[in-house]
Amino acid sequence: MTHAPKHPKAPWRNFYGRFKGKGLRPSQEAYLQEDLDTLSPGPVDWDSNPERRPLDLGALFGGAPVWLEIGFGGGEHLVHQAARNPGIGIIGCEPYINGVAMLLGKIRQAGVTNLRVHPGDARDLFDVLPEASISKAFLLYPDPWPKKRHHRRRFVTPEHLEPLARVMKPGAELRVATDIPDYVRQTLVEVPRAGFDWLAEGPSDWRTPWDDWLSTRYEQKALREGRVPHYLTFRRQG
Repeated sequence: MTHAPKHPKAPWRNFYGRFKGKGLRPSQEAYLQEDLDTLSPGPVDWDSNPERRPLDLGALFGGAPVWLEIGFGGGEHLVHQAARNPGIGIIGCEPYINGVAMLLGKIRQAGVTNLRVHPGDARDLFDVLPEASISKAFLLYPDPWPKKRHHRRRFVTPEHLEPLARVMKPGAELRVATDIPDYVRQTLVEVPRAGFDWLAEGPSDWRTPWDDWLSTRYEQKALREGRVPHYLTFRRQG
């Protein structure tokens, strides 16, 4: 368990996970030094924004609809969606700095300009996103926390889902992909409680990937190890 540095006004939030893994390559260090500040969505951390002033998404993306990916891993899906949808603004959120560095390299390679990156806890980003501002959100292969006593650490708990619901527009789409059957169960219980409808009429709706899906490295690992992906689509009520 890690406790991120906190401003005196900040709520106490436990963070269960890693901020950094093995050493970064010199090129990745350069990406972080040269690109990360420019790609920030704005003042998200408590030291720079202690009053939690909402981000000006209109100025950030020129009035385009805004999507959000929570925990983008290595960033391949995030860059794929940005390249496929140049008229959309997308914010990616990921506390693991190695994944952030990988994403920055992919952004340079792809040349996409409609992405912003928050290298930290999604809950801090939720604090400064305007209400009903997100048109689509992705939660793809989140940390499964397989032990039962750790299920409260999962993203699909009220601590995360309630603020996510607040920042999503009525009718906005939430996509969840996971290969963990018990995570599917918890998702189908908790996400509707937070104000979402599950859009499924038959088994193909959760067995078949979305038309614009890009299989991630985490999914490829799951398939190699014999686990079955599930693709769950929800719509924000209201």
